[in-house]
Amino acid sequence: MPDRDSEAFRALLKPAAVRERAREMLELGLSGGLLHFSVHPERLEACADYVLETIRANYPTLEIPFHARWRHFVVAGDDRWQRLDQAAAFSDTGARGRAAYDLAIVSVLLDAGAGPDWRYRDAATGSEIGRSEGLALASLDMFAAGLFSSDPADPLRADADALKHLDTAGLAQGFQAGPDNMLLALEGRAALLNRLGEELERQGLSRPGELFDRFAAAADTGTLRAAHMLGEVLAVFGGIWPSRLTLAGVALGDTWRHPLIAPGEPTEGLVPFHKLSQWLTYSLIEPLQWAGITIVDIDDLTGLPEYRNGGLFLDSGVIALKDEADREKAHEVGSPLVVEWRALTVALLDEIGALVRRRLGRSREELPLAKVLEGGSWAAGRRIAREKRVDGGPPLTIVSDGTVF
Repeated sequence: MPDRDSEAFRALLKPAAVRERAREMLELGLSGGLLHFSVHPERLEACADYVLETIRANYPTLEIPFHARWRHFVVAGDDRWQRLDQAAAFSDTGARGRAAYDLAIVSVLLDAGAGPDWRYRDAATGSEIGRSEGLALASLDMFAAGLFSSDPADPLRADADALKHLDTAGLAQGFQAGPDNMLLALEGRAALLNRLGEELERQGLSRPGELFDRFAAAADTGTLRAAHMLGEVLAVFGGIWPSRLTLAGVALGDTWRHPLIAPGEPTEGLVPFHKLSQWLTYSLIEPLQWAGITIVDIDDLTGLPEYRNGGLFLDSGVIALKDEADREKAHEVGSPLVVEWRALTVALLDEIGALVRRRLGRSREELPLAKVLEGGSWAAGRRIAREKRVDGGPPLTIVSDGTVF
């Protein structure tokens, strides 16, 4: 296959391609041309009001942090990472950054949907915490206990050797999961961390945290572009995802097919998302900032196409199923319906971001999408789900292996 095609496929690994294809999907929706969804732009204003109301409730001063894994390590106002960081007394900025990266990377990779019933009992407070926050706290406790380290004398790390040999039983114990506390896709999570260990070794890295050193070295003027970070994340971790599309020698990761997209182009029918990789990139920004490095063009990254953001648009009527029977079925992540839902979510998050900024009189620099997500759309998606459904679950059932949502 000519290099030109290889370059075209490689371009699908950039956030600009995620945004472009999502926009194309939205345009198809606005013209009534999608297979599974209709789009109702007249409901966007009310949706933006709902998000803004959520932002004001969560962050009355509008001092909104980034949407990142670090938010989930705060339990009832107690920042558990900060506590761990202070107790560890890391020798220097690099040691702290590597540990923070080890934790964030493993924690994000474990952060697929937990299911409605699973809970993690917090030893410090006795409270039981579910979903993403529960997964985060469990991963932090496992990290602090040295589960991801092969060196008992150096527990606060994740290294290739320990990750390679981590088994489902060890992970189940860490998550307090079992027949009476079912956690979805436990085997998928363990397998993902095993592949992470193998991929790190293949690339000559001993631990995920070495990516911190790579970024620090690349920030020679004290700044680093967010899109560069995503590119590195995709390059370093691209091999860990279950076998998906590889075209012209390019592993496309979280990229799926849809019959209506980009007709006639070399990459016809391909829709990239890179959701977990972007969520991970958002989560890797702060440790660099703590080290005095400035991350620029954060808004080059896109909104995250997962069920909270996607649920917000479906539950608020901005998008609607063409066939209501689809609400009762379980859908594979690679199905055209889910691909449409996720692409519409990315494009509509940009629309919501613009509306919220306009309402607040803020610029993109002052209120980047990462803050709108945190403030924000993700919390609003969870809030409206609780209003609509007793279990607060998503409006659609997705069959996932723990590596997409």
